Amino acid sequence: MRRLLLALAALTALHTSAPAQSVADFYKGKTIRMVVGIDVGSGYDVNARLLARHIVNHIPGNPAIVVQNQPGAGSANMTAQVYANGPFDGTLIGAAFAGLPTYPLFTPAAASRFDLTRLNWLGNTNRETHVTYVWHKSKVQSFDELRTTELIMGAQAAGSSQVDFPLVANALFGLKHKVITGYGSTAKINLAMESGEVDGAIAALTSVRTLSSQWLAEKKIKIITQWALRPNPDLPGVPNALDLARTDEQRAAMQLIMARLDVGRPFFLPQNVPADRVAALREAFDKTMKDPAYLAEAKKLKIDVDPMNGADLAAFVAQVLKTPPDTVARVRKALETK
Repeated sequence: MRRLLLALAALTALHTSAPAQSVADFYKGKTIRMVVGIDVGSGYDVNARLLARHIVNHIPGNPAIVVQNQPGAGSANMTAQVYANGPFDGTLIGAAFAGLPTYPLFTPAAASRFDLTRLNWLGNTNRETHVTYVWHKSKVQSFDELRTTELIMGAQAAGSSQVDFPLVANALFGLKHKVITGYGSTAKINLAMESGEVDGAIAALTSVRTLSSQWLAEKKIKIITQWALRPNPDLPGVPNALDLARTDEQRAAMQLIMARLDVGRPFFLPQNVPADRVAALREAFDKTMKDPAYLAEAKKLKIDVDPMNGADLAAFVAQVLKTPPDTVARVRKALETK
């Protein structure tokens, strides 16, 4: 018995003295999956793949990264799967629509599958300006014409700015956007625009520059509206939809629906990832945002970089979720208008 007790004591001492596995040791030889909740070829997809190529250079242990796409329901399907199934060890990163943080407010049934405050936000790569752009043959060629002339808009899904922005503007200001959903990506909307199926779309300015730079140069498309929490200096003379607000209530509603602009291009880990790995990936994200090689490729791809770190993004999401109920009700009513 004495020998058994001594053996058990020795094993216990060995176990308690063994060093915990380091972050570098964990990631060495591992592959991280980055799941993009938007279709291949979209601006979000291009942006996510750019981040994946460079963040690996800053993660301890130098893991590999593979990028997969799981579009559907404005990234809610991808987020729900990541939230429920993990893995929860730091080998899975989600890349979502900027509208995701407003899902619990506007579509609570869809958002019941996840708790956004429990996700580990890595940060976003860009706080954004979105724009309405129209085909050169569209009947609508200016923002003012939207007051009297219908503009057929291609869109992906509820929860995207392509759907939510025009519906709220219609309800608050009497504009005449007609939204057609079901397109898998901005690239597919552009094809529909070229064929005459739709007249225009809303997308991030960086996406328009990335996916439609030749159209801009050839004046096949025209930017008629900016949707910006702060006027974009690159768009002088382009009306800002936020300036339509004439009352505090209208402005609060517009600021809520446009809060996603500061959410930008968000990336997150599921809940319950070990704290040291969350910290390491957040640090890797922050270093990537300052990496000359990343910034050079972003410039080449015409992708804007104006990041927010993980802690600030988490705080901003929590703030959005605390929006007063009367403002939420006003926006939800607008979103229910077809």
